[in-house]
Amino acid sequence: MFSAFMVNTWAAVTVVGLIAGVVGFFVVLRGAAFDAHALPLGSFPGAAAATLLGVNRLLGLLAFAGLGVVGIGRLRPGGRREVATALTLVTLLGLGALLLSLTSQYSAEIYALLFGQVLGVGTGDLLAIAILGAVAALAVAWAFRPLLLTSLSPELAEAQGTSAARMDMLFLAILALATVLTLPVVGALLVFSLMVGPPAAARAFTGRPLGALLLSVGIALPTAWAAVALSFLTNWPVGFFVGTLSAAAYLAGAAWARRAPRPRRGLPAVERAG
Repeated sequence: MFSAFMVNTWAAVTVVGLIAGVVGFFVVLRGAAFDAHALPLGSFPGAAAATLLGVNRLLGLLAFAGLGVVGIGRLRPGGRREVATALTLVTLLGLGALLLSLTSQYSAEIYALLFGQVLGVGTGDLLAIAILGAVAALAVAWAFRPLLLTSLSPELAEAQGTSAARMDMLFLAILALATVLTLPVVGALLVFSLMVGPPAAARAFTGRPLGALLLSVGIALPTAWAAVALSFLTNWPVGFFVGTLSAAAYLAGAAWARRAPRPRRGLPAVERAG
């Protein structure tokens, strides 16, 4: 488990856990779980496009994630949020189906990209994951206050001169970066579980924004570590353990909130997370 060939995996999953905890805090706060589910599913066919073009699969994932952000952002103004996300998702999946039909070299990677792969992180991927993680973290740090304000009260943000629409696009871009760096390790089907379960649990334990953010990271990181360790020991998909442990964390938080009700400051009720 701690052999030399696992070094890249442990390094990558550490970045994944940190970024998933940070970005997931805003996913839950903004009620954007569907976005966190749709972007990974719409992005993973980009790896097929990268295979056809003979380039790194992360470039394909990043390109399709960008298409997802543009699609959701263009369709959302004046329309229903979930409809814009759904239309973007089905369009990208349709394009992905076409790309998958054009290559026979990609079939072996589909399972790994859908459900995660413990040993699938190479040195090149690790560097790209680290860079994308650093960019996502810096973007969150730079825009933390306006992101928080537009998440809690878009009307107040607009009154103070902060564009809720621009912050929404910035958040989608950050979510896309988090998706691209997380997907090769966790898998497209369960990326969103790491960005929803631990942050939702953190909100159940504390209503303070900064405390909830730090606790979200504090839950997501051990969840990612434990998922990789269990996957290595059992040879089961890492995504299975990510999903199960994330759900367990949320249930623990919900049980805590029911048994210890108290006034909570700064964040709305945890039930809004879905």
